[in-house]
Amino acid sequence: MGWLGSRQAQEISVSYRIRLLQTDEGWSVSCLDLPGCHSQGTSRDEALANIREAITLWLEVEAEEAGVKHVETLELAL
Repeated sequence: MGWLGSRQAQEISVSYRIRLLQTDEGWSVSCLDLPGCHSQGTSRDEALANIREAITLWLEVEAEEAGVKHVETLELAL
């Protein structure tokens, strides 16, 4: 057994800074750490769900363009 005590896959949590703006049309949200990563929603909760999806897609496209063959999203707790 390794020093983690288990060989099971763990998930890594990465935090991204976002900016939420409320307008007459709803909520606009941008990920400050990922250029061009934006979304929106009619409610705050919808905007947050949409930016989570946008971040995931942004990272997948970035990895594909960089020639990465496999990407996993994991959480690791020590």
